Amino acid sequence: MSPAARTPRPRRYDPARTRAAVMSQYAHVRRAVGALTPDQLARPTRLGDWTVRELAAHLSMVVGSVARALQLPAPPEPEAALLDWPSATAQYATGIDERVRELAAGNDPVELLERTAEEFDRLVPAEPGDRVLACRPGAMPLGDFLVTRCVELVVHTDDLADALGTEIPFDRQALAATTRLLADALAATAPGGSVEVRVPPFAVVQCVEGPRHTRGTPPNVVETDPLTWIRLATGRLGWAAALDAAAVTASGERADIGGLLPVMS
Repeated sequence: MSPAARTPRPRRYDPARTRAAVMSQYAHVRRAVGALTPDQLARPTRLGDWTVRELAAHLSMVVGSVARALQLPAPPEPEAALLDWPSATAQYATGIDERVRELAAGNDPVELLERTAEEFDRLVPAEPGDRVLACRPGAMPLGDFLVTRCVELVVHTDDLADALGTEIPFDRQALAATTRLLADALAATAPGGSVEVRVPPFAVVQCVEGPRHTRGTPPNVVETDPLTWIRLATGRLGWAAALDAAAVTASGERADIGGLLPVMS
């Protein structure tokens, strides 16, 4: 097997730290939504025709899905790897949209978020990270599923902040897990070693077929900050716009990775 064809060892995440990150980021969301007026809840978002109210309902679903899965029988073994998840999310968009609208129409957003937090706190901490859950796109360990919840929370916290024109804090561990999973998803989508993508301080991956860099300064380098990377990786920001705004640097003839993005939509 050639060096460029080798599959990197899957990254490991500590389930206890990831669980704490989910709880911390969700607390930031709850505080932000709890302070909103009816007019602010009716504001549009960059997520189609969802308002902030629908976005808040979706955030409750993101976290509530963990407790819901824990109440189902445990599958005998995992069926999906963590890196299967980012590229699989788009196929469930229609069903998610329908459920979000039902929740938003029938619930006070603050009460909904609080009920979900209470359920999470009651059911999740006692479960081991290797407990297998029935979830999409296939059964996976609780620890891995919590990483996906970090991604959803961080991405949609950024959507919420954008809609409100304000800043909402990001838990450092949640931001790190999100950055790393989306960077690893890029490396899995375009395996190789000719381009190095750097997202300090959380991730460095090599991708794209071609000569593999082994020492010294790589000939093809992409570098950006975590939030810019997350927006690029999820389609919130286009590659050309990020270059024009000097939010990302790309050096080398192979460093244009715009055609590989987004890795999650």
